[in-house]
Amino acid sequence: MVRTAVIPVGGEAVRLRPLTVETSKAMVRFLNRPLIELSIFHLAQQGIEEFYFGVRGYYNYCDIYDYFREGNWFSAKYGRKVRIRYIPRVETRGNAEAVLVALEYYDISEPVLVIQGDNVFKLDVQDMYNFHRSKKAFITIALKEEAGDLSEFGVAAVDENMRILKFVEKPKRREEAPSNLVNTGLYLLSEDFRGFFKGEIGQKLYSEGRLDFGGDVIPASIESGLPVYGYLAKGYWFDIGSPQRYLKAVYYLLRHLTPYELEAEEIAPAVYAQGTSEQSMALKAKISDDIKTGAIKAEGPVLIGRHVQIGAATYIRNSVIDNYVVVGESCVVEDSVIMDRSYISRGAVVRRSIVGRHAYIGEGAVVEDSVIADNVTIGEGAVLRGVRVWPHKTVERGVKLEGFSVV
Repeated sequence: MVRTAVIPVGGEAVRLRPLTVETSKAMVRFLNRPLIELSIFHLAQQGIEEFYFGVRGYYNYCDIYDYFREGNWFSAKYGRKVRIRYIPRVETRGNAEAVLVALEYYDISEPVLVIQGDNVFKLDVQDMYNFHRSKKAFITIALKEEAGDLSEFGVAAVDENMRILKFVEKPKRREEAPSNLVNTGLYLLSEDFRGFFKGEIGQKLYSEGRLDFGGDVIPASIESGLPVYGYLAKGYWFDIGSPQRYLKAVYYLLRHLTPYELEAEEIAPAVYAQGTSEQSMALKAKISDDIKTGAIKAEGPVLIGRHVQIGAATYIRNSVIDNYVVVGESCVVEDSVIMDRSYISRGAVVRRSIVGRHAYIGEGAVVEDSVIADNVTIGEGAVLRGVRVWPHKTVERGVKLEGFSVV
């Protein structure tokens, strides 16, 4: 049984900007909670009790630690006892070193599961562990078939027993990819993983600072003859590496997570609302009544957070509305995510977009195919198409922007 997970979180998540300009990628709001919370919840349900964050950088550490602390409130909220700990400030040179520091510092000598801070997934941990043990593997990598672009993934070639024969990190051309089996960043490490870095190959990688799993450790392990295996994961997996992938994952999970997993109850067909306090329940009841009477129109799936207010004649479809959001009258919100405490003014239109925390969308504004970061103000009547707006910026009233970044 696996009881321990390590989560390396480093880097600046450039592809997910502007959502990650001032926020750790692991803590970007996703289905009305931090992204990594969904993964910890999923693993805690399967008996994993110890979580170690291999954090690097100011925002990564502060955002994660200030929210999770040692995990006490998480245990109380979900009824699953967990303990969350962190590595000291070490300038790690890759995700493998972040894991190694956690293992060394806390003297962990047992199989551990490594997950990534910017993934959401459904993984049968026990089944993967049984496979790992049956193969006597050094590393087992959860693999998924990928039909699209392979240039942003590690790609593995396996034999009939799923032993990995070749591993190519981010092939530039499809013909360089040895298969369509991509690395999910979910690894089961054997209890002697630490010992690898005391051997000749591991010491060489360490001295050269080549300490990334996909780029360095996995290829070197395969080349040295260590048993590295691929486990074909059966559940969903999403790499939330860009706004487009973020929205793709949201659309899928809205349709496939249970109300329990969404922390919500169904108040209308495929419309789910969160909150259990007296005031939150009253607001949920009002939204439910307004949908039934046609005062507002909601076409599911829709997830509505706590203390949300929605004005009359508003249309919401296939979207997530986070906590404390106000949506005014006669608005349209389609295929979008509105993060917590944002304000969508009367007559505004938001389509296929992500609106960050504490943002303000002015009356009659149009936001399409755009990403609006935290604490942004979009002026009355502004039109944004294919635009990214950095935190704390203001787009003046009546401005029309297309394919532009406001930095």
